[in-house]
Amino acid sequence: MKLRVAVLPGDGIGPEIMEQGVAVCSAVARKFGHEVSYETALCGAHAIDEVGDPFPEETFRVCRDADAVLFACVGDPRFDNDPTAKVRPEQGLLAMRKKLGLYANIRPVETFECLIHKSPLKDEIVRGADFICIRELTGGMYFGRKQEPTINAEGVEEALDTNYYTRPEVERILRVGYQYARQRRHHLTVVDKANVLASSRLWRKVAQELAPEYPDVETDFMYVDNAAMRMIQDPKFFDVMVTENTFGDILTDEGSVITGSMGLLPSASTGTSTPVFEPIHGSWPQGKGLNIANPLAQILSVAMLYEYFELKAEGALIREAVNASLAANVRTPEIQVADAPRYGTREVGAWIVDYIEKK
Repeated sequence: MKLRVAVLPGDGIGPEIMEQGVAVCSAVARKFGHEVSYETALCGAHAIDEVGDPFPEETFRVCRDADAVLFACVGDPRFDNDPTAKVRPEQGLLAMRKKLGLYANIRPVETFECLIHKSPLKDEIVRGADFICIRELTGGMYFGRKQEPTINAEGVEEALDTNYYTRPEVERILRVGYQYARQRRHHLTVVDKANVLASSRLWRKVAQELAPEYPDVETDFMYVDNAAMRMIQDPKFFDVMVTENTFGDILTDEGSVITGSMGLLPSASTGTSTPVFEPIHGSWPQGKGLNIANPLAQILSVAMLYEYFELKAEGALIREAVNASLAANVRTPEIQVADAPRYGTREVGAWIVDYIEKK
């Protein structure tokens, strides 16, 4: 197979972990006889510094014309600490999702047996947790009508974010949730705040109307605050969770901590155009250039990329190599066991490439 991959390293530790992701992608391509070509493009703070736009038109072209996008992360404290900044790195991520029609974010939450001790939850609670969070990506407050802080007629400062959804937006993401539930354990949890929010009542109404079309799937509903608690008390309850943009952003980060490290979980964003594969973590600017960032989420994003194109053996080999590296204690500092040899970003990536090449 021939694949054209747009590569967006982004900010902070992004270029370092992306280097390892591309190396693994190329190693698998050689192993299975695929032809993968790469085109690198700007995004995030790096793009703002270069051209003044966090998602330039040229980057959009590169992504649009590719078969898949391999993305790392964006973010820079220069912008985080400046509430008056008119342009922010994260706006590039939102623009990419909107322009590529990426309305479904798929985030698996899976524990690794050898890392159970790293989870903040008790072993008996977290062991065996395995669920998928499906987050709607192009609606809600992130894209609804906004009003920046301003002084109103009464002299009071105010701001506005509108949590706006339409029936077609809700229905299409719910159908994605049902499709994944059918491929797994046939249990879908719709997370909302229907007791307070009108937008959530629309979500629940549409979900109740769709449920009879999927009689093989058990559908239940949970308020977002209850879901946040249930993820800590009993994460094994969940199979597939589907929710709106803001709730999904928060819950998926909570879910990532269950594994013991945000550096372990990949994600996919799909929709009407080129799919994007990325780690769920941020740019961690404090770790930039120190060769300590965990590349495994980026590498597992490559596994999801191959699997998206029905290349199951390729994805399985990457997952096997990642599990082997963990079992061999080839780990970056945040998940390393006491007194084990030190490995950095480059060393972990090189070990996984070597494992793939020797299989």
